Amino acid sequence: MSRFRSMIPSEHFPAEKDRYVLYVNHCCPWCHRTIIAHALKGLGDIIQVVEVDARYQPHGWCFSGYRGPSRDPIYGFRWIKELYLKADPQYNGRITVPMLWDKKRETIVNNESSEILRMFIEGFDELLPLERREASKGPAAFIPNHLRSQIDELNAWVYDLINNGVYKVGFATTQADYSEHVVKLFQAFDKLEHYLSQPVHQPFLFGNYITEADIRLFTTMIRFDVAYYTLFKCNLKMIRTDYPRLHTWLRRVYWNEGAESGGGVFRRTTAFDVIKRGYSSITAGNGIVPIGPIPNIMPL
Repeated sequence: MSRFRSMIPSEHFPAEKDRYVLYVNHCCPWCHRTIIAHALKGLGDIIQVVEVDARYQPHGWCFSGYRGPSRDPIYGFRWIKELYLKADPQYNGRITVPMLWDKKRETIVNNESSEILRMFIEGFDELLPLERREASKGPAAFIPNHLRSQIDELNAWVYDLINNGVYKVGFATTQADYSEHVVKLFQAFDKLEHYLSQPVHQPFLFGNYITEADIRLFTTMIRFDVAYYTLFKCNLKMIRTDYPRLHTWLRRVYWNEGAESGGGVFRRTTAFDVIKRGYSSITAGNGIVPIGPIPNIMPL
């Protein structure tokens, strides 16, 4: 469970320009969802984004200079852990990203990706031009009012069985646990494949417009064939060969360059080389990065 769960806007954390910093790693799917929302909403001149590189023992995420800066641009720290201890000197929990930092109060606002994602979608609208605000977009909003409950419901089971499901498989410690979770994972894919057969769920999960649900599903699915299939032993089926509707949806989101995708945000924020290197480092342990599949994603 995430330790820091404050929201923006709130009494202590109002929506302000140049106050907050988002720390991310481009391998991580939980970070990727916040990166996508940050770009789709046009928050580049409002919230600073800082990339951290790999995790190293014993301190975790670091500023290596290989990806992102060699030191934290705010305090000169080398490790994300130092930011956690600045926020709470007694902190002894997991050091995770994404993490949203408040430069004014010098503390962590939130380190729960789903809440950061929603804050980016809705919490800074007063600072944005009218046409980018959720209330102005009608059915094209990322969380339209008439679909909010349905989006929440879909997000809940996608999180449990797919977003987190691949980790339940990849980090299973017994054969029984692995077998149980891999079956549940592919049953969820089967359910999604049927879901996408319905006209109301075409071309995106809730029809003609990309929603928060597409963002949350995308960051797992874009990593599946290139990382989870092999490195997490999620190898009953591949998306590109066994799930035609899901594969079409994935390519449609990835290759989209229309206004609904911010002119290609999903493609621009997906770093396949970083994804493969990152997952290889935590599973293979020998530094060898898989070449395939080729291509990383099929043409639309």
